[in-house]
Amino acid sequence: MSELSTLSPQPLWDIFAKICSIPHPSYHEEALASHIMAWATEKGLSVERDAVGNILIRKPATKGMEDRKTVVLQAHLDMVPQKNNDTEHDFTKDPIQPYIDGEWVKAKGTTLGADNGVGMASALAVLADDTVKHGPLEVLLTMTEETGMDGAFGLQPGWLQADILINTDSEEEGEIYMGCAGGIDVKTTVDLTYEAIPANHIVKKLVLKGLNGGHSGGDIHLGLGNANKLLARFLAEHADELALKLIDFHGGTLRNAIPREAHIIFAIPADKATQLNSITTEFEALLKSELAIAEKNLAIELTDTSTEKPVFTADCQSRTINLLNAMPNGVIRMSDDVEGVVETSLNVGVVSIVDDKVEILCLIRSLIDSGKTYVVSMLTALAKLAQADIETKGGYPGWKPDADSPVMHLVRDTYQQLFDKVPNIMVIHAGLECGLFKKPYPDMDMVSIGPTIRGAHSPDERVHIKSVGQYWQLLTAILKAIPAK
Repeated sequence: MSELSTLSPQPLWDIFAKICSIPHPSYHEEALASHIMAWATEKGLSVERDAVGNILIRKPATKGMEDRKTVVLQAHLDMVPQKNNDTEHDFTKDPIQPYIDGEWVKAKGTTLGADNGVGMASALAVLADDTVKHGPLEVLLTMTEETGMDGAFGLQPGWLQADILINTDSEEEGEIYMGCAGGIDVKTTVDLTYEAIPANHIVKKLVLKGLNGGHSGGDIHLGLGNANKLLARFLAEHADELALKLIDFHGGTLRNAIPREAHIIFAIPADKATQLNSITTEFEALLKSELAIAEKNLAIELTDTSTEKPVFTADCQSRTINLLNAMPNGVIRMSDDVEGVVETSLNVGVVSIVDDKVEILCLIRSLIDSGKTYVVSMLTALAKLAQADIETKGGYPGWKPDADSPVMHLVRDTYQQLFDKVPNIMVIHAGLECGLFKKPYPDMDMVSIGPTIRGAHSPDERVHIKSVGQYWQLLTAILKAIPAK
C-alpha cells in the first residue's frame, strides 16, 4: 500500500499511486494503457482504442440522468521524464516513488507525473465510484501529449459522442481555463568541421547545474535560468581571451522543459589554466548575483577530462557560439488581451551534437498565430547569418477563448456555490489539447480545470494535497449539474 492511501479522496489517490507504479514517459505508455484497458474491462465498461492508441471508455448515466448532455473527461497518458543528477532512475523501467511532504505530494528525485496523472486518476476515479452522479460519460486518454500531442493530432471525428469536454490538464486550483497557446517546434543545425587538438593544450569540462528548470509554458515568465543560454553567454564572453577550442556542447533534455543543466568540453592552452579558473569563479559569482532570487542552487563545476574527439574549426565555432548567444529565449511579448498572461515565448530547450552537427531544439508558444510566425522569422534570420539550416514541425493551434461558453459559466457558478468565491477565468500560455480537439469536434463546448501543481516538467514537481480534494469536489459537482440536452 502506498502512503498516498491515507489521503482523501482515497479512490483518486489510490489510482494515482497505481499510475506512478507503472512507467509511462512519452513513447512508453503501452504498459499503462494495457493496465487501464484491462481495468476498465474488469469493471464491465465499454473500452476501445483508435489507430493512434488513444483510449476511450464509456460509462452509462446514473439512473435518472440519462437525458443529460454527454460529457467526456480528458487527460493524457504520458509524463515528462526528468531526474536529478544524483538520482539513478530508468523512466522506462522504474516506478515513480511518490511521498507526502507536508501539504504536498512529491517524488523522490524525479518528476512526479501529477501532470497529467492526477487528472487521469480523477477521470478513472469517476468511473470507479458509483456514488458520483453523472449523465452519459466518456473518458478519453490521449497518447504522447508531452512531446508533440500525437494522440490529439490523430483524433478522428465521429468517435466521441460527447457534447462537452472537460480537460483535466490545468495546474492551478481556483482558475478555470477557456483558452491556451499554440506552439511549433524549430530545429536549427550547424554543420561541424573539425581539426586536431593543438599541442600543449589541456582538455576541460565545465558543467552548469543546479537550476530549477520547469515548464516552458507555465514557468517561462518567472525569470528562471536557461542552462543553454548561460553557457552560450560564457563562451561568447570568454572563448577568445582563453583561446578556447570547443569540442562538445550538451544541454537540456526536452524542448518543452526549461534546461536545468548544460556542459561543454573544450581545449585551452596549458598556460591558460589559471586564467580559466579565475574566469570561471568570477562568472559563477556573477550569475549567482544576477539570479540570486530565481536560482538559489546554481553551481558551476570545472574539471579535467580527456577525449579522443577533435575540436571545432575556428569558423564553425564562431558561428555556433554567436548563434546560441544571439538566439532569443523566454518571454517575447505579453498579451494585450489577457492581463498578466504571456502572449509569445521561446524556449531554447536542447543543444546537442548529432551526426557532426550542432542541433538546437526550440519550442515557440503563442496565443496568436502571427506571434509564432514572427519568432520563426527571427530564428530563420539568425540561421541565415550563421549559415545554419532550420526546419519547423509539429505546429499545433491555440484554443481560442469563448466568453459565451455554457460549460465555462456552469463551472464558474458551481465553483462559486461550493467555495463562496469567484474563480479566475483564464487563458493559459501552456499548450492544451483542446485547440486540436476543435478541428474534429468544432461544436464541442470545452473547459479545463485541475489541482495546483508546481514545478511541472522538473524534479521539483509537486501537487498540493488540499487542492486535489477541492478539484475533486468541483469535478463531481459539475458532473451532477450538467444540464439536459
